[in-house]
Amino acid sequence: METLNPLLVTSAPPGLNMETGGKLRKNPTLICAPIMGDSIDKMVVDIAKAKASSADLVEIRLDSLKSFNPHEDLKILIKECPLPILFTYRPMWEGGQYNGDEEERLDVLRLAMELGADYIDVEFKVAHEFLKSIQGKKPEKLKVIVSSHNYQNTPSVEELGNLVARIQSTGADIVKIATTALEITDVARIFQITVHSQIPIIGLVMGDRGLISRILCAKFGGYLTFGTLEGGLKSAPGQPTIEDLLNLYNLRQLGPDTKVYGIIGKPVGHSKSPLLYNEAFKSAGFNGVYVHLLVDDLAKFLHTFSSIDFAGFSCTIPHKEAAVQCCDEVDPVAKSIGAVNCIIRRPSDGKLFGYNTDYVGAISAIEDGLQARSNTSSSAGSPLAGKLFVVIGAGGAGKALAYGAKQKGARVAIANRTFERARELADIIGGDALSLADLAHYHPEEGMILANTTSIGMQPKIDETPVPKDILKHYSLVFDAVYTPKITRLLREAEESGATIVSGLEMFIGQAYEQFERFTGLPAPKEQFQKTMSKY
Repeated sequence: METLNPLLVTSAPPGLNMETGGKLRKNPTLICAPIMGDSIDKMVVDIAKAKASSADLVEIRLDSLKSFNPHEDLKILIKECPLPILFTYRPMWEGGQYNGDEEERLDVLRLAMELGADYIDVEFKVAHEFLKSIQGKKPEKLKVIVSSHNYQNTPSVEELGNLVARIQSTGADIVKIATTALEITDVARIFQITVHSQIPIIGLVMGDRGLISRILCAKFGGYLTFGTLEGGLKSAPGQPTIEDLLNLYNLRQLGPDTKVYGIIGKPVGHSKSPLLYNEAFKSAGFNGVYVHLLVDDLAKFLHTFSSIDFAGFSCTIPHKEAAVQCCDEVDPVAKSIGAVNCIIRRPSDGKLFGYNTDYVGAISAIEDGLQARSNTSSSAGSPLAGKLFVVIGAGGAGKALAYGAKQKGARVAIANRTFERARELADIIGGDALSLADLAHYHPEEGMILANTTSIGMQPKIDETPVPKDILKHYSLVFDAVYTPKITRLLREAEESGATIVSGLEMFIGQAYEQFERFTGLPAPKEQFQKTMSKY
């Protein structure tokens, strides 16, 4: 795939003030709130919410109304709405809810145009006829969006380019294409089309894998993106809230030169990383945005998004080990652990460098916990020295903790569901191997340390735990890498058994310090990281 070229955006859509809240906005991409109430009264309430939430315009989905009197209702909506209005009356054959007479549906859109709509959306399939029917009657201010929705997949760049040209030939003012992401690399094709379009374009990819299309369209020159009202109905799968677009992703401040960072994982939606890094980027005045990246095939993802615009990534389950193979160079520590959780793209040549910041974050959090327990200072050497350190899990995070504990002089035992994997890791670092079932009866000594690095106990399966409660009394400290929820069942039962507990949140914050510094070249805002995460 060719590299994505940032588009230099020069002109704002008509009627848009490029000042927002006293701050100059870096892009003209509009935020549109879909209004999907089933009554006019409900719509009027939601329109007021959209205005209060700083949306630029609203999309009135007429097909969501249970009863609809076009002449009266359109007048009410236009009169009551303080924002520009886009009217959409989506038929079932294009993914909407309208199932009536086609001519009546198009009559309603023509009526909305006469009554003063700012935009109307008409489907590509009927656009030629419709635009012919309003020739010479179309008001100056009205913009016609001609839309095409593909709920199956995302076609090739060539097919998308042809589709855009065919939509343009209808006389559309604005082209809208919405496709479906089967994998995240599909989104790159939409960015390519958006960046090279000569006409205003809305290019969005539906579904969780397409989320970045709804945020980064502001970087690549999209005309608008949709944001739902808090707790509001989504008009398409994968829509973020307006609140997140504005405050989490800082959408108004994204520009062609904004660098993109993100957390690569599967699953990934639970990760608090975007919250942590975007707040820190904003405070430091750093021109970057940090997003969730739901990735199925890591090598394909890194190959597809290969421009230096995509500048760095955090890597989580299940991609940490694959990342070692995908980088051009791997830090010696990450190589010996066999897992990478931080990937940096070198701006000069686009080469990928892999690091492991997990073990520093986790080990220092565990050492702090042990020092607090025994009231000792860090000058006395590592409190891990000589201790028996039991790691649950032999994946990327397990390797990192086993390596870190070994470095600090601990004796290490690895427990894993499949004994062979535990054996492999134990052989590499010089330790004992157990199956997960063995752990229920394993206590060769008192005062051991337990570290869970698996996803057992993570939302939504918060009732699960890797070991029975009665074995926990043999441990002086228990660490859980899971941080959603902050206190897992394992930690709760460990605390009840008298162990010191260290949550995955401490590891999460600790490993993020070094990543932030590698991403930005700036010192990590440690206090701010603690403050951001203390809300969770």
